[in-house]
Amino acid sequence: MKAGYHQIRVKAEDVHKTAFRTHEGHYEFLVMPFGLKNAPATFQAIMNEVLRPFLRKFVLVFLDDILIFSREWNEHLVHLKQVLEVLLEHQLVLNKKKCELGLQQIEYLGHIVTGEGVTMDPRKVTAVKNWPKPATLKGLKGFLGLTGYYRKFVKDYGKIARPLTDLLKKDSFGWNDEAQTAFDKLKEVLSTAPVLRMPDFKQGFTIDCDASGRGVGAVLSQEGRPIAFFSKALAPRTLSKSTYEKELMALVLAIQHWRPYLLGRKFVVLTDHRSLTSLLKQRVTTPDQQYWLRKLLGYEFEIKYKAGAQNGAADALSRRQEEQTELTGISLPVWAEHDAIKDAVHKDPKLRNIVQDLSKETRKEGPYTLINGVLLHKGRVVVPRESIWPNKLMREAHLTPMGGHAGALKTLKRIASSFFWAGMQRDVVKFIAECDVCQRQKYAATKPAGLLQPLAVPTAIWEDVTMDFIVGLPKSRGFDVIMVVVDRLSKYAHFIMLKHPFSARGVADVFNKEVTRLHGTPQSIVSDCDPIFKSHFWKEYFRLLGTQLRMSSAYHPETDGQTEVVNRCLETYLRCFSSEQPRTWALWLHWAEYWYNTSYHTATWMTPFEIVYGRKAPKIIQF
Repeated sequence: MKAGYHQIRVKAEDVHKTAFRTHEGHYEFLVMPFGLKNAPATFQAIMNEVLRPFLRKFVLVFLDDILIFSREWNEHLVHLKQVLEVLLEHQLVLNKKKCELGLQQIEYLGHIVTGEGVTMDPRKVTAVKNWPKPATLKGLKGFLGLTGYYRKFVKDYGKIARPLTDLLKKDSFGWNDEAQTAFDKLKEVLSTAPVLRMPDFKQGFTIDCDASGRGVGAVLSQEGRPIAFFSKALAPRTLSKSTYEKELMALVLAIQHWRPYLLGRKFVVLTDHRSLTSLLKQRVTTPDQQYWLRKLLGYEFEIKYKAGAQNGAADALSRRQEEQTELTGISLPVWAEHDAIKDAVHKDPKLRNIVQDLSKETRKEGPYTLINGVLLHKGRVVVPRESIWPNKLMREAHLTPMGGHAGALKTLKRIASSFFWAGMQRDVVKFIAECDVCQRQKYAATKPAGLLQPLAVPTAIWEDVTMDFIVGLPKSRGFDVIMVVVDRLSKYAHFIMLKHPFSARGVADVFNKEVTRLHGTPQSIVSDCDPIFKSHFWKEYFRLLGTQLRMSSAYHPETDGQTEVVNRCLETYLRCFSSEQPRTWALWLHWAEYWYNTSYHTATWMTPFEIVYGRKAPKIIQF
């Protein structure tokens, strides 16, 4: 284009925004000047609109660089004529001196494009080969910026460059032998990069992916010829993941990286991890699986097994010839009661025999294992039933603020997550049935008669919530009302203190600070017919937010039964811990919220904490 920006008129009402003043007077641009922040995006949008009928068919455009490609000469003349006619129609002028026509090879955006494929610009390769050793952080960024632009040509780029990218961290720049080796290696591989085939969208694509050691890698190809390479060094937090998780990560990252090539087209993924071939048929059992698999929605592909010996390209991207082993010093906290439990196990004849068998390796199968002298049953610490430990653990899991005087099932689940003894279920039921506080403060609950008409189950967390107030409490630290907000899917709850009287505006403000701030604006709110929820402000406020308000029928609290149940649990908890000093309930409210959100729910088969955060809550006793 000939001064492309200057061919775009500025809107009359915006001309004054381009004003500048010199010694010769005041000037304003009537056409789009260079240097405006939104000028590139505006110009690119105009070029895309003008050439839209031809884009990706036989035209590519980047700002004022228009590339016309054809298979045959006569076809090329037709394409050239069509482009020139549409430019003429929109009064866009080309610069004759900058135009090149009818070429078999062309330099475009730092690449050499030919009928054979795409290679790097030799001038850029020369610049890389002659690049001096970076002495400053700025120099290193310049080198990585240039080489990173061509990373699709380089096998294992992410892993090779890892010692250099580590130097970009704050206060980490210090040239060393590893950095020099990586610097020299990048120069070498960029000098011998292969010719990449141009993609043919009429043919299917194939992805070879692999994960090993400290990196993942993949190759996009057609008919055995590479189109692009992809590699990524793994972050320290992902190095401990299983081989299956790393292989799954490699597959998903590769598909996402080449989304423009693959979306809307059927393709094949080759992997050397056999279990991945059943990926789309397996039951999703872990949060990690759910996280990665949801990123594959919308793609149509088939996973095939390919032995590692035959998967050399992707395998080379994910590993280097010489894997370096790191020796790391580890310091771990040790639970102070380990020795006491070991002594108790040793005094129990049956458990002592199991430990001896495991020590002699005569018992090779079964639920018991011995790690560092501690007897485990399916990964849980074993304690003798005829010792002080069952009673001690039950008291810890039931009587403390974290236990919250929960029922038998919740208490059992809390203990069983870390410990085991024979007959523990029977012991827990008996312990809770004999709990004096529970007998005095709790009331019997029976199943309601008749059929229930439940609300539809939400499909995502914190999209549908329920709200209610617990009023009439004695003043504690100036507060006498609790607002209860519950997520209908995960059962996660927030208990928020309020002062009476409160207004719709005040409740909305607290809701934003304590709920919206953490989870976003919900799609719907279920509540009773409290005047707050029926006020004009409340309805108009949430109408503007796009939240649907759903209220229960009058004198029928069972409509919002979920919040009513949470209210009952919360009231019971507070009675258990503050019945003797009712004005101290505010001191226990944060513990009540933690207790409730880390308690096992039969409806979800896990705790609300696990559903929201994708991991188990910290255990009662860290061991």
